[in-house]
Amino acid sequence: MNENTMNTLGYHQIQNNVASCALSYLGKRYAKEMKPMVDPGLIQMRLAETEEASALIRYGASVPIPSLDGMETIMGLLGTGYLFSERDFTQLAQFLRSCAQLMKYMEGKSQAAPTVSRYASSMMRMESLLSEIERCIYSGRIQDQASKELTRIRKKMTVNEERMKRKLDSLVSKHRSIMQENVISQRGGRTVLPIKKEFRKQVKGSVLDESGSGQTVYIEPVELVGLQMELASLQAEESREEMKILGDLTSLAESYNREIALNTETVGILDFLFAKAKYAATMDGRTVQVNTSGRITLRQARHPLMGASMIPLDFAIGRDYSSLIITGPNTGGKTVALKTLGLLTLMMQSGLLVPVGEGGEMAVYHEVAVDIGDGQSLEQALSTFSAHIRNMIGILEQANSSTLVLIDEMASGTDPGEGVGLSIAMLEELHSRGATVVATTHFGEIKHFAAAARGFENARMEFDTATLQPLYRLRIGEAGESYAYSIALKLGMPQRIIDRSQSISDQGISKSPINSMSSIMPIVKPIPTESSVLEPFPNSTAVQKTEKKVHSPAASEAGNPALQVEDTKSVPPAKKFRKGDRVYAAYLNQSGIVCDVEDSRGNIGVMLRGRKVKIHKKRLTLHISADELYPGDDYDLDIVLETKENRKKRKLMGRKHVEGLTIELPPEE
Repeated sequence: MNENTMNTLGYHQIQNNVASCALSYLGKRYAKEMKPMVDPGLIQMRLAETEEASALIRYGASVPIPSLDGMETIMGLLGTGYLFSERDFTQLAQFLRSCAQLMKYMEGKSQAAPTVSRYASSMMRMESLLSEIERCIYSGRIQDQASKELTRIRKKMTVNEERMKRKLDSLVSKHRSIMQENVISQRGGRTVLPIKKEFRKQVKGSVLDESGSGQTVYIEPVELVGLQMELASLQAEESREEMKILGDLTSLAESYNREIALNTETVGILDFLFAKAKYAATMDGRTVQVNTSGRITLRQARHPLMGASMIPLDFAIGRDYSSLIITGPNTGGKTVALKTLGLLTLMMQSGLLVPVGEGGEMAVYHEVAVDIGDGQSLEQALSTFSAHIRNMIGILEQANSSTLVLIDEMASGTDPGEGVGLSIAMLEELHSRGATVVATTHFGEIKHFAAAARGFENARMEFDTATLQPLYRLRIGEAGESYAYSIALKLGMPQRIIDRSQSISDQGISKSPINSMSSIMPIVKPIPTESSVLEPFPNSTAVQKTEKKVHSPAASEAGNPALQVEDTKSVPPAKKFRKGDRVYAAYLNQSGIVCDVEDSRGNIGVMLRGRKVKIHKKRLTLHISADELYPGDDYDLDIVLETKENRKKRKLMGRKHVEGLTIELPPEE
């Protein structure tokens, strides 16, 4: 999955949320390195693992996951020649005890959570290493019995300290009257007496220090010098023996390098697994069935980062249609629906449970490609439309049957006519490659296309026109509106302007000398004459004409001034509709494909939503010509106009006669 997709859909926030549920440094690392997978078998296995872990947590189990305190340092230094300290071995011993506790716990859960239990069963106990550490070190200190030599040294040190204590008691008793205070002090690791300065000559020994005021001198009595030298020598021997013991323990630990690494990694994996389960509990996540056929069926789906504020979404695609066009008002939830589908797909492919109702099914994609947000770059001076086109070019470069494409606000940011045509062409291209496509739009032409094209379906986000509030509910199989008229009327726009706007939207704007006030003033209609017949719905091939008021004598006598038409240039023959042209019937508010050319009465056969309809040519306008829609003159239009079954039957009939084989044609209206 590319980085842009994960940034746009908020996947990194999911990684952080899972990491916050982990206890160990490895669990947190695995969560932040989590990525969507593409192997459906592996994904289903990871989902099953997470479901098992969730079940354990749901039933109140407190899983004893080791914290791995200090293990990051130990694993980084093990085998490098570093001499581990008493603190390091204390942490290692605690880790080994925790591993044994976890293994024992998971043995009892082998029936309820067989997959998760197998991780713990692969761990090593290492009783010999733990026993040796515990024999040598307790509470962060090397024990006397760690070696015979250390036992001997510390016994001698104990005897020395006892002799020194008795000697000190005697000296304090002797010099109490000249001592500044009855406290034995240490200077440079040597025991001294605090003697008043004026009595310093009464004590035999060396002055090692004096107070800041100069009133007290710290004297090492000569009687203690020999004992203290002997103690310093013993302490040096003790330190050397302790280093030897730590070295032996370090070598022993290094001999278990592989086992320690295995246990550490397994604990990290289990911590990550239970972190996924804990995160699933925060959003009521569930497992789903996985497929590679592009089928998605979700009920009560919610965006994981929106919580209870989102109205649950019911969504389906991949059976009768693989491309879904969602329409509806701004702030109606269209973008949220796209992001919900995209993020849940990334989460599922990461082995995470997703916030959906029971019985969900999701498809595995090798790529989730998105064009959401304007993506405008000030540095590159790219317009919104340019950014969209750049994104779409990138999507087209990789789109195939293993791609989920999410496009927000198709045809936005440029001329609506060109934008719509380009959008429909891109939708057709993505559909021909087998990609699963979910797109949002405001443009009626795109939803009309979706209604008529095979493999496409419309959906709408519900809107309450009474309260002007979006309801955030997705209705598949119904085309939506932008609700601009309803909103404008509710906010006080005059009805006559609403009516005129609807008329313009339905019929388009024809060139006329009558000014814009004609929408609310009486219009003088021209008297039909042979030279004044105009096309009722001008299209891109219509001839521009101007009307000029002239008075003929005959007309003046009759009192009826006639409007005559004067052509601005010679009139070329009118272009005829061709088979394969996409045309628009304003009175039906639908688009379709020309399937039969004009007959003697001027009627043209148009395929509308699977039905063949005869419509007079004057009631049709050209939407997109066949030249623009299909590659080359030899393109087989039966692919568009015929069902897959009928094409197979015709091919079979062309080779041989098959008894009882019939072709069913759509009803003609």
